[in-house]
Amino acid sequence: MKKLDKLILGSFIGPFLLTFIVVDFILLTVNMLKYFDEIFGKDLPFMVYMELIGYFVVSISPMALPLAVLLSSLMTFGNLGEHFELTAIKSSGISLLRAMLPIGIFVVFLSLFAYLSNNYLVPKVNLKTFGLLYDIRMKSPALDIKEGVFYNGIPNYSIKVNRKLDEVRLEDVLIYDHTQGQGNLHVITADSGRMEPFFNERYMMLTLHHGHSYQEGRSQRGIKDKPVSFSRTSFDMNEMVFSLDAFDMKRTPENLWSNSKSIKNIGEIRVDLDSMDRELNHWYFFNFANTEASYNYFGRTRELTPPKEILEKKTESDSIRNLKYKDEYENAENGIALNNGPDSTGTAQRPSNPDSSIDSALVSRDSTGGISQDSLQVEPDPETALDEDNASLARTGDADSSGTGSDGDDPTRASQPDLRKINQTAGNTSSVAKTPEPVMELTAEQQERLDSIRSTPRYQTSQATVGLTAARNIKNNFTTNKARIQEIARNYRVFKVAWYQKYTQSLACFVLFMIGAPLGAIIKKGGLGMPVLLSIIFFIMYYMLTITGEKWAKEGMSDIFFGTFFSNLMLIPFGLFFLRQARKDARLFEPDFYQGIADKIKKVFVRRWPQKKLKEEVL
Repeated sequence: MKKLDKLILGSFIGPFLLTFIVVDFILLTVNMLKYFDEIFGKDLPFMVYMELIGYFVVSISPMALPLAVLLSSLMTFGNLGEHFELTAIKSSGISLLRAMLPIGIFVVFLSLFAYLSNNYLVPKVNLKTFGLLYDIRMKSPALDIKEGVFYNGIPNYSIKVNRKLDEVRLEDVLIYDHTQGQGNLHVITADSGRMEPFFNERYMMLTLHHGHSYQEGRSQRGIKDKPVSFSRTSFDMNEMVFSLDAFDMKRTPENLWSNSKSIKNIGEIRVDLDSMDRELNHWYFFNFANTEASYNYFGRTRELTPPKEILEKKTESDSIRNLKYKDEYENAENGIALNNGPDSTGTAQRPSNPDSSIDSALVSRDSTGGISQDSLQVEPDPETALDEDNASLARTGDADSSGTGSDGDDPTRASQPDLRKINQTAGNTSSVAKTPEPVMELTAEQQERLDSIRSTPRYQTSQATVGLTAARNIKNNFTTNKARIQEIARNYRVFKVAWYQKYTQSLACFVLFMIGAPLGAIIKKGGLGMPVLLSIIFFIMYYMLTITGEKWAKEGMSDIFFGTFFSNLMLIPFGLFFLRQARKDARLFEPDFYQGIADKIKKVFVRRWPQKKLKEEVL
């Protein structure tokens, strides 16, 4: 590394660390203010606050790094330009791009570190942050009884103190006891009392003096029943012990937050996206499969066939589900033979799988409930099935005629066919022709008479009612399915935005460096004046563009990739423009630059104005 590279990189590292700490502190303060009312005032240990602050610092670092790079690069090249060091570098034959090279390499490694941190470290920290915040929210506030206000912090008790002499002595105490869960049936009053914690402040003893206890019975009595009991007890001293376990913070298991996108890395998000995509395809297929049944007349002659893409994805999902089912249940532990050959009975016993569905196939099961090897069979042709049934009937008749017993002794019964077999065959849908021939032809008069029945007001009213009911059912089904699909699709887009954010936040470091370095070389001013102002302006632009693009992507208004990378795509032209101007030593932030532009525009108008004036004078 050359001395020039060490000089430039050394002048960048110091401002970068300083600005990163400042920016991280500012963002930490903003995030802490969101949870100020929920965090403070609950008597938490100091280490809990430090743990929460540490989690916040790590979680907001991906957002603080781009702003720190922008501000520090702008300050670095601004200082070099202000002290004419950048001019000396250029005069020695070193270009601006070569001077930016060491910081550019550092920013590339910083972007890589931001990506790794955003993908592996930040999800784990977010998991712990969510759990700790939830535990702090669920923790009861510190015991703080105020004068003239009912205090409900202690479970099942409501306490009111009209006057507090100090933190221990109380006067005019009113207590509602709700331990029985039946309302304000038990009331305790006292003239004075003392409130003192004991046993490592896990319990609190409330000693009451000179008071009364009112207890009212509760029963659902009728008109003739006796009234409920009411008792009043006077006491000189009454000691009440309250458990303070409700004021302790209980830690929630971290696995309860496993569904949030903020605690997942890219691999886990891709698994969730694949599951959502298959679920979305399942509901598409479900809509096609159930819509045909809603149209009574359409489905008689036509079918609603899903698109080829949906069918292919449905088949793939079913095959994956079946393979997963075999891996989970077909093993030696569940009593399933691992070999694929048939056993002595020709069947393999397996538990039922409620999730797997096999379309356009029939699963044959034996008497033991197992699935045979030839489980997928094609439905037989109706004519072939009819011939086989007739042949079986003939064989049955021959067997009955040649058999012995009470039936075989009667030649009349032996020669007759088995009526039970005939009834079973008649009930079999496969043995009946699909399009039976009409029994008789109707004459024109008979057809006209049947059609006249449909023209009656009663029939038309009933027909309209049936049609409206069917239309409403179809509309409700479509509305419900549409809302379900839209919800799944939006969650899919949200998770995909979270996936792309792992890349965009790290890429933003390099994009903002492309803006900050040439901009500092242009303004040639260091310190915390103009650089801070310009950095805030461009960071606000970056933040607003990021929010806008992500909103477009989540709502489906634009492509997910374009919406997530929208801020970076919009800021890259600014960086290229400032880099071009810095290489030309343009003075964009000096009045003389804009005065020269105004003079050029003025000269153009002055040249055209005399020509127009001469034409008017000639005419």
